Amino acid sequence: MIDARKEETKSAGASSENTMNRALKTRHLSMIAIGGSIGTGLFVASGSAISTAGPGGALLAYAAIGLMVFFLMTSLGEMATFLPVSGSFSTYATRFVDPAMGFAMGWNYWFNWAITLAVDISTSALIMNFWFPDVPGWIFSSVFMVILFLLNALSVKSFGEAEYWFSIIKVITVLVFLVVGILTIVGIIGGHHDGLTNFTIGDAPFVGGIPSILAVFVVAGFSFQGTELIGITAGESETPEESIPKAIKQVFWRILLFYILAIFVISAIIPYTSPNLLGSGAGDVAISPFTLVFKRAGLAAAAGVMNAVILTSVLSAGNSGMYAGTRMLWAMAKNGQAPKIFGLINDRGIPIFALMLTTFVGTLAFASSIFGTHIYLFLVAASGLTGFIAWIGIALTHYRFRRAFIKQGHDLSELKYKAKWFPFGPLLALFLCILVIVGQDIQAFKDFNWQAIGITYMSVPLFIILFSYYKIKFKTKLIPLEEVDLSRHKE
Repeated sequence: MIDARKEETKSAGASSENTMNRALKTRHLSMIAIGGSIGTGLFVASGSAISTAGPGGALLAYAAIGLMVFFLMTSLGEMATFLPVSGSFSTYATRFVDPAMGFAMGWNYWFNWAITLAVDISTSALIMNFWFPDVPGWIFSSVFMVILFLLNALSVKSFGEAEYWFSIIKVITVLVFLVVGILTIVGIIGGHHDGLTNFTIGDAPFVGGIPSILAVFVVAGFSFQGTELIGITAGESETPEESIPKAIKQVFWRILLFYILAIFVISAIIPYTSPNLLGSGAGDVAISPFTLVFKRAGLAAAAGVMNAVILTSVLSAGNSGMYAGTRMLWAMAKNGQAPKIFGLINDRGIPIFALMLTTFVGTLAFASSIFGTHIYLFLVAASGLTGFIAWIGIALTHYRFRRAFIKQGHDLSELKYKAKWFPFGPLLALFLCILVIVGQDIQAFKDFNWQAIGITYMSVPLFIILFSYYKIKFKTKLIPLEEVDLSRHKE
């Protein structure tokens, strides 16, 4: 199979050695998994979540979404160890469900990351403004875009190393925060302590009832997006059968430690009624709950340090987004769902044309934020729900994969890694994803604000249009379980 693919690439005018390099080690995948779930959602948005639903509501919402993500990752892990390909869930949807679904998921996901790339480099300029208020933001954004492009263009190992060290910085920050926070709660540092009285003031621990918790579901869902990246990296892992299960197994405990404990610490030290928790943008580093806790503990340089950490988080997200978009576009080209040129790989194992298009679209989207915010905001809105749509696709695809696996006479003992609690896991994930999507803007439905509904839910009709276009053009059908392609060939 590999020889055939080499010959295909050779006929396209490239070297016969041009194949994907399996250069990502277990430590890379483990840190990519953890890095995908730690970012501005934890460092900044966690404050608004506590303010909205209270400490108990925020903890409940993040725990529920964390459990859903754990099941999603085990579903993805089962498929990725069975068939480790860079296209991941788009390829799985094409083979296990319906090619039209794979087409729509792939283009939707690529578009999401191309636009998110623009958001990340725009945010990086806001963060740099903390130190250099007189320097035009576009200069920093341009420099960071070039850096991210080079990291992805050099080799997959350079991408993996960058993500590894970005994630190390984030992990150390969270661990230090937890230690400092607990010492502050018990009164060892910070001058005085309030214990857990913040959990009993006002309407705490639950504020605003179910609607508020549902609103935090949305915030938590966005915070965890990116954890599915481990499925994209499977095709370039040295030992996917070993490294992917190891990384997947750690996801739940990382979520528990980093999110649940962090929200507990913030809630115990800062009352949910504090107006400082309302900061919701990455540029609000001065009122990041992490900054507030560090300052409470007497660390005067907290704002500068957290600004640097948030910058690494944003660059990490941009780096991952450029990688994920590139690999998704490459996989679609290999499946005949994108122009063939994007399936070509250079002598360093990089899908260079796919990388160039992803970078170009991200740059265009960023340029639109400079010359006209209306187009930029439209693009951001259009990509808003694609992460949740991808999660729904993962849950449906795994459900179909496992049923087809049994239907075709296979035994579960053949799987290197088995997802937990099937079919409860994917069905719960499917239900919660739909709940989060519907709950994006409940108020708009109450007020019959069709403009707000259109902007908020734009990703959904875009997915339907992509799906319908491919289905009508190629007359695809839902693949019968007995005809699902379970052959195991690697890239």
